[in-house]
Amino acid sequence: MARVLHAEPELRRVIGDGGGIADREVEGLDEQDLIELYRSLVLLRTYDERSVVFHRQGRIGTYAIFWNHEAMQAGAVYALSDDDWIFPSYRESAIGILRGMPAATVLQWWRGHPSGWWNPADYNVASICVPIATHVPHAAGLAWGKRLKGEQACAIAFFGDGATSEGSFHEGANFAAVMDAPLILLCNNNQWAISTPLEAQTRAKTLADKAVGYGIPGVRVDGADVLAVYEATREAVERARRGEGPTFVEAVTYRTAPHATADDPKAYIDLERVEQEKKGECVGRYKGYLDRLGVLTDELDQQIRAEATDMMRQGIADAEGEPPADVSLLFDHAFVNAPASFADDLAELRRVLGG
Repeated sequence: MARVLHAEPELRRVIGDGGGIADREVEGLDEQDLIELYRSLVLLRTYDERSVVFHRQGRIGTYAIFWNHEAMQAGAVYALSDDDWIFPSYRESAIGILRGMPAATVLQWWRGHPSGWWNPADYNVASICVPIATHVPHAAGLAWGKRLKGEQACAIAFFGDGATSEGSFHEGANFAAVMDAPLILLCNNNQWAISTPLEAQTRAKTLADKAVGYGIPGVRVDGADVLAVYEATREAVERARRGEGPTFVEAVTYRTAPHATADDPKAYIDLERVEQEKKGECVGRYKGYLDRLGVLTDELDQQIRAEATDMMRQGIADAEGEPPADVSLLFDHAFVNAPASFADDLAELRRVLGG
């Protein structure tokens, strides 16, 4: 008989509100771990805020904002080992900096420069996936490969709520479940697929309930609670390493920024709720937790924020210091045996571009 694994109905939380809702502690995390998680949050927040400014200055192209999604990324990555693989979508574009990737590399990706592409094996971070959910089968395949080789590594795929409506998500999730692949499916449910609200996406009570169809556990966490995301991901990783297959983690939040810099959400989003949700944004919320524990001094906080600012200042300087790419790259790797017309096409392109 099939074993049906129902999703956790309530959102898992660790961080309280400093009042009626008490804080919890996560077993196994010491003070240094808590500070490192804060450092990761600040790095991501600084990257995101500065990238919006860079876009407005014309220094990077259209940019997918992830403000108040940092807790999902930082919490999940901290639960992984360096051998584990990360498959990001465009909302997690900067996640590689948590693995030591230079900020300039990610900035160059948004600038459309070839130096913005990296060898995934250097950081165990796959290329940023822009098509919706197409990276989920890739993550499932890599995770299954690790299992076949007898390795302990697992993979995590990040995707939005809209991705759960795509065939690629179904195929990847089902494949991972059937093959007991060590995969964590982390759904960033910010309740908007650009301008399409969640209730227009599905009739499932929760997105984690979709896990039942694949016979895998579904976990629901507060997506703005970095410790809850860490705890749920760590449990999923441990389960994967035991050979028990994938886990679906639904991290629930509310999108408080535009979908991207090309989007104007005023036409469709609940602006009053946006302002309310901003009051509980994930970086300030976690800082309050650390303040209540007494582990984050003002001096250390300023130091962490200064380091993040310096990282971005150096990152944009390094990115803009790269020479322009030669347009021949558009042709060099298109075909193994290039058609004879390519030489004329390249010459014409150089003429149009003025050199």
